[in-house]
Amino acid sequence: MPQLAKTDRLKKELGLFDVYAICTGAMFSSGFFLLPGLAAAKAGPAVVLAYLIAGILILPAMFSKAELSTALPRAGGTYYFLDRSLGPMFGTIGGLGTYLALTLKTAFALIGIGAYLALFIELPIKPVAIFLTAVFVIINIVGAKESSGLQRWLVIVLLVVMVFFVVQGFHEIIFEQPTAVTRDQFTPLSPFGIKGLLGTVGFVFVSYAGLTKVASVAEEVKNPERNIPLGMGLSLASTTLVYVAGVFIMVAVLEPAAFRSDLTPVATAAEAFFDWLPSPIGLLLIVAAALAAFASTGNAGVMSASRYPLAMARDRLVPTGLARLGRYQTPTRSILATGALMIVFIVVLDEEGIAKLASAFQLFIFMLVNLAVIVMRESRIVSYDPGYRSPLYPWMQIAGILTSLALIFYMGWLAIAFTVGVVLLCLLWYYHYARTRVIRDGAIYHWFSRLGQRRYDELDREFRTILKEKGLREEDQFDEVVARARVIELADDESFEDLIGRAADLLAERLPVPADKLRDGFLKGTKTGATPVARGAALPHLHVLDIDEPEMVLARSRLGLQMDVVDALGGEEAAEERVHAIFLLVSPEEDHRQHLRMLAQLANRVDEDDFMHHWQQASSAAHLKELLLEDANYLTLRIRSDSRSGVLAGKALKELSLPANSLIAIIRRGDRMIVPGGETILSENDRITFIGDLDALRSLRRDYSGDA
Repeated sequence: MPQLAKTDRLKKELGLFDVYAICTGAMFSSGFFLLPGLAAAKAGPAVVLAYLIAGILILPAMFSKAELSTALPRAGGTYYFLDRSLGPMFGTIGGLGTYLALTLKTAFALIGIGAYLALFIELPIKPVAIFLTAVFVIINIVGAKESSGLQRWLVIVLLVVMVFFVVQGFHEIIFEQPTAVTRDQFTPLSPFGIKGLLGTVGFVFVSYAGLTKVASVAEEVKNPERNIPLGMGLSLASTTLVYVAGVFIMVAVLEPAAFRSDLTPVATAAEAFFDWLPSPIGLLLIVAAALAAFASTGNAGVMSASRYPLAMARDRLVPTGLARLGRYQTPTRSILATGALMIVFIVVLDEEGIAKLASAFQLFIFMLVNLAVIVMRESRIVSYDPGYRSPLYPWMQIAGILTSLALIFYMGWLAIAFTVGVVLLCLLWYYHYARTRVIRDGAIYHWFSRLGQRRYDELDREFRTILKEKGLREEDQFDEVVARARVIELADDESFEDLIGRAADLLAERLPVPADKLRDGFLKGTKTGATPVARGAALPHLHVLDIDEPEMVLARSRLGLQMDVVDALGGEEAAEERVHAIFLLVSPEEDHRQHLRMLAQLANRVDEDDFMHHWQQASSAAHLKELLLEDANYLTLRIRSDSRSGVLAGKALKELSLPANSLIAIIRRGDRMIVPGGETILSENDRITFIGDLDALRSLRRDYSGDA
């Protein structure tokens, strides 16, 4: 996949609650409102354990998806992860197969709306599901923001009613229903044995599969490194609690034979203990919650599923027209294709068939996702830089692979045959359509390269492009490094080699590294194409042993230096380009990923339309630094005896007690810039630039700004 133009990228509009709502809405529908009765027919009262075990077994897939999503936040989720880790063949299987499984699950949810509406209005179930498919397709075409806004309200309504249902249900069991009756309802606990229990775990596993579907919209999530893992974790915790508690209540209060054939078990259970409410308010509440649940799954399903053909079309594995964004910057054609496929499934398949087939293939995909994390870690690609790392690696992933295999086996031959059939269908598509259209291999070849086999170096280039889009992390030292950087103004007759020599001398004053070693390292990187050059800027950079923190030198050439270096951050070759901004960065050898993120941040600055103009026009070294700190929170104060800042005059920086999370970045004294140090003495009329978080800057403004 080439670097995406800004007009081809999906807008980042989804926050933490949106992630939570998409995960919860994608899980909390058929799994609670339709499946419990069907599952109880296979496991008896042990269906409660089946839901709990399934919630635990989803953990490896959740951790793996969270890691991959924070490393590679791209539309397409599972497809993109499998393609870039295992190669296009597995990407095709994962993309097309997950797309089919997700549309199956979404179709199942919309059938559930018809089943619950029928409690009040006699309507044909499948025509209602088809109509609602069309509605959600339209909403998703209008935009992710509008779709996620609807999702938030649907999930809020759902959770409020479900908490009410659980509280009232346990009140009925504890205070109203005799203990002996409750005990009889759970005796025998597992009438169909361990085989029936494990088969049911696989059957209800589809109830949790929606948890990971947010990965397919990771490209649209703000701050994905925080919001995706946190949103997924909160969603799984709350959904598992309601699933287990709710199914326990259904088993306890419903007659077993009726429960096992009931497609609306929540409504039936509610009627048993909502009798204190005026009729039919209790039933109305449950129907409202069910409709919100099924609608949220339908909406989230269309949103998530439609990103699979979008991502695959970007890579030419399916017709490229599916990658086009429509009037509202949404993948209109992919959304329409998803809606059409859902309608086919609604018309052709029955409820239980949809659930079982979707669960089996989803388990197979989770096996591959867990394997993908192992491959990405072992490939040792430096630019694979997840903001969240799965715990207990690799045992968590190995456990996920083995449990998925076991559950597929216990689901029976029909489920296995369906999974094999989908894989064969995907392989047929790959070999007859996609294989000749791609020249890409996965990260698995980087792993193989450690054993002497081939690798695909363009993958690292692509991941670096993603690093540029992700930006810095909160703990990165970029602002501090810029603040203490030395600045060089180049004369018109100085060459690039002259600059490297001057910069190496300045860096050697701060680092325990000889200047000639630094100079040779920078020049070698430039000659071998390791120095990124683009849009009038160059980024020579080095990793050095035995240093504690990064250091940087900034240089400006008003006339411009002539350079010919490959752009290693994702652009084209910059033949004979004249550069005006040069950023020389040195980082510790063991901190490759922060080093790459800082290079990416510099590249993002350079990519801004007016950056080079402002760089050329900046009146001082301090102004040059402020251009690089433009996104930081900073405060500039002048020390004046007639203001509260006057108390700073005559003090050394080491004597100051600054608020936590703040530092002095720049001191300007007349036309000079002073590099801050502990022994620096502040003087009247000095201009001090502080950087830090908002609370720290408010404290500084309160203490030192305004009249004395």
